[in-house]
Amino acid sequence: MRSSFLLLAASLCALVLLLAPASEGCGPGRGYGKRRLPKKLIPLVYKQFSPNVAEKTLGASGRPEGKITRNSERFKELTPNYNTDIIFKDEEDTGADRLMTQRCKDKLNSLAISVMNMWPGVKLRVTEGWDEDGHHSEDSLHYEGRAVDITTSDRDRNKYAMLARLAVEAGFDWVYYESKAHIHCSVKSEHSVAAKTGGCFPGNAQVILQGGARKQMRDLRPGERVLASSSNDGQGPLLYSPVLSFLDRQPDVTKTFYIIGTSTGRSVTLTAAHLIFVTDCTGGLNGTRGEETAEETLWGLRPDWEAGPRTVFASDVRPGQCVITHQGKVATLSVVTFVKEQRSVGLFAPLTQHGSIVVNGVLASCYAAVDNHFLAHWALAPLRSFYSHMGPSEPQTDGLHWYPWFLQKLGQTLLGAGHFHPWGIEQARQ
Repeated sequence: MRSSFLLLAASLCALVLLLAPASEGCGPGRGYGKRRLPKKLIPLVYKQFSPNVAEKTLGASGRPEGKITRNSERFKELTPNYNTDIIFKDEEDTGADRLMTQRCKDKLNSLAISVMNMWPGVKLRVTEGWDEDGHHSEDSLHYEGRAVDITTSDRDRNKYAMLARLAVEAGFDWVYYESKAHIHCSVKSEHSVAAKTGGCFPGNAQVILQGGARKQMRDLRPGERVLASSSNDGQGPLLYSPVLSFLDRQPDVTKTFYIIGTSTGRSVTLTAAHLIFVTDCTGGLNGTRGEETAEETLWGLRPDWEAGPRTVFASDVRPGQCVITHQGKVATLSVVTFVKEQRSVGLFAPLTQHGSIVVNGVLASCYAAVDNHFLAHWALAPLRSFYSHMGPSEPQTDGLHWYPWFLQKLGQTLLGAGHFHPWGIEQARQ
């Protein structure tokens, strides 16, 4: 027993030493696993919006929550953006265009970097930010600091279609090529997403045990084997992986979950900060590479095989993307047809030996909060090694496991908050 604890302690020390240079070098990006080809960026066309749903719906930026004025309590939710790589028009000369929610600020700063990389010497320009003067429609997200209108600093309208695409890639929750003169971007409310954080499945979610039996998440126990992926990128064959422990287990908690539905009728329910494997669909779905089915023709989508699956937060999944589903023990792809909310009981985050798990027929990561499955899998290696030597944790105590809590604190120090879900693990427990 003592030697196993020493092994875990030594592994943690090694983790601290290894994380530091990783954060200073390439970081946690996509350097883990096989190298991916650069993604081809397709500009938006005039009047196109992404995702292809209305702005004020769950699949995009969500419902308005009311105007914010300088005298309102919610004014403290707005933060000024003094990024020197962004030009703010500020025609009111009040600094209002610089005020925005933290989520909007993060996405805008990310977009500013992309603009400079795409067009050297050109900066991002904000023509409209927070509106306190009533210049927009009654329910505009500009009144909440959740929307910006943008151009490039050179005002070259030939760049705006690609600027819209860059805004999508930067993570804005809704992007609209609204006018020949600007692009409109908006984000979700921090109130609504904060209520959906955590990295768990509800108690009634189902897994598939070795032998084919199905079991609800609330009844799952360490030591049982569940269907998972054999590879870190989700593309490998499916196998049965042992459940080592639970990273979080709170049977009686009620939370808001995201339901991600697919064209095959399968749907997975998970919290906002949980990671799920997705790939962009460009012209077909389901089946293996090079095949095409009647359903592919119906949906007119094809998985982007060259880019390969990646993991994103559940709160960032959009209709039209593809998720990995199972057909027996064969991994296939299904298009996401809807994303909606549901209140459910229980928070369960099982940790498998392989770091993934098939839940309700859809493959998801075992990890949450940090934006990279490969980094999370590597960082959890000492814990998996510990349970592999000691055996699965039994009995399982309720609550958040100390190890992921420690990793998040360490990671935020070494990597910065930008790689974590905006509301993280700790707030999810409040």
